[in-house]
Amino acid sequence: MESIQAIKQRFGIIGNTPSLNRALEKAIRVAPTDISVLVTGESGVGKESIPKIIHQLSHRKHNKYIAVNCGAIPEGTIDSELFGHEKGSFTGATSTRSGYFEVADGGTIFLDEVGELPLTTQVRLLRVLENGEFIKVGSSKVQKTNVRIVAATNVNMFEAIEKEKFREDLYYRLSTVDIHLPPLRERQDDIHLLFRKFASDFALKYKMPTVKLTDNAVQLLLKHRWSGNIRQLRNVAEQISVLEQERTVTAEVLKGYLPTDGSANLPAVVKTSKSDSDFSSEREILYKVLFDMKSDLNDLKKLTMELMKSGNTKDVEKENEHLIQKIYGDVDAVEEDFDFEEDTAVESSEVLSIPEHVNNLPENDKYHFAEEIEEEETLSLQDKELELIKKSLERHNGKRKLAAAELGISERTLYRKIKQYDL
Repeated sequence: MESIQAIKQRFGIIGNTPSLNRALEKAIRVAPTDISVLVTGESGVGKESIPKIIHQLSHRKHNKYIAVNCGAIPEGTIDSELFGHEKGSFTGATSTRSGYFEVADGGTIFLDEVGELPLTTQVRLLRVLENGEFIKVGSSKVQKTNVRIVAATNVNMFEAIEKEKFREDLYYRLSTVDIHLPPLRERQDDIHLLFRKFASDFALKYKMPTVKLTDNAVQLLLKHRWSGNIRQLRNVAEQISVLEQERTVTAEVLKGYLPTDGSANLPAVVKTSKSDSDFSSEREILYKVLFDMKSDLNDLKKLTMELMKSGNTKDVEKENEHLIQKIYGDVDAVEEDFDFEEDTAVESSEVLSIPEHVNNLPENDKYHFAEEIEEEETLSLQDKELELIKKSLERHNGKRKLAAAELGISERTLYRKIKQYDL
């Protein structure tokens, strides 16, 4: 078994952080087996190095190694890419194609960004992991494959499982061994080493002297958060190597190549709850709505009492036309916009009409009548509604659009009423 130091030299891995050494040690120990491995870590930490190490130290090293970026393949074609397809199985399938699992039989497949796989593909992948079987797209023939799967993701898998974006059973199949690579900000001692390595590589590539950092520049380099991890550090080293004529880089110069997004390696303040002003604004809106409702109810009570006290409902309606329009007109507009179950295309005079004998009742009995009138009118309105719909449909020979226009309701509402009354 090769040592960790030998592996670092062989695969060009820089650093000596304990968490990095632990990840490499796990990769070395698991390589001779066929156990599935899940590599986790943020984007840019170098997860692609682990499956290469595992493959090269395994008995499969003389067979194929295929790396697949699951996030870069469209959802509609990923099944065909992984498992192959038969001729004519879909538009554009002009010939039979072998998928990666068939081509890599006996070797290793690295599934990068496995958290981006569609749920349907996850089911197929689970079957491969369980018994090595798969079916090509458009085929009914079961095929066998002997591949080792190493997957990687920068997604929080437990959150993805909770949101039902990733299958829990597949996660536990993939993560028989979980190898976590630490972010660059947790590898303080390795940051300057990596920068020097990148600067040396780019000096050879572009045939120019190697850039060096002053002490202040090194301190600035270590304090930066490096949200893009090793990939971001490499880009910064390349930019400086190409653009700077002065090969000794100061902190001021280096600062110009670092993003000014406040990404220093400092604790972040996260807003986790609403402020008092947010709650105050919501309360004010709620109070306004409640006060408006109360005002409308008071207006309705006032109008009802005037109608019961006066024998001439027409005069009362005329005098309070603006009030009736406000109460009932608004309701009509809201119900038409939201397509409520009950339509209000009934004249206000029909709703508020009071029998003549009620005016001769004592005052207390009028109140009892006002409490009972809603139930009685509701029943009669339903019958009238049914009758009006029937007449309108007969008049227009069953044409719903014309009938709906005449009734003052939407065609969709009329269609629902027809189904409701079984017309």
